[in-house]
Amino acid sequence: MKVFVAGAAGATIAALERGEPGVYNVADDEPARLSEWLPVYADALGAEPPRRVPLWLASLVAGKATASSAVELRAASNAKARRELAWEPRYPSWRRGFGEALG
Repeated sequence: MKVFVAGAAGATIAALERGEPGVYNVADDEPARLSEWLPVYADALGAEPPRRVPLWLASLVAGKATASSAVELRAASNAKARRELAWEPRYPSWRRGFGEALG
């Protein structure tokens, strides 16, 4: 998962100033799986597209928990942060964020 520092910092300040105790997801408005956003991120960096490897091999190299989370992790909703903190992501889409922040 990619986090833009400015977005996380803005959400943190909003939570400190206006938030109730609890969990706030700091995310854009366009949930995506790692397999969808990672190739776009690599392209924005000018890197080669990531290679796909079988889950069993990734588990051997990175550990079962890390490998499983890469394929099973579900997207987070920023609705609570928007509603309770009056917060908005700097980049509503990771596609736009990658292009502008890394371009």
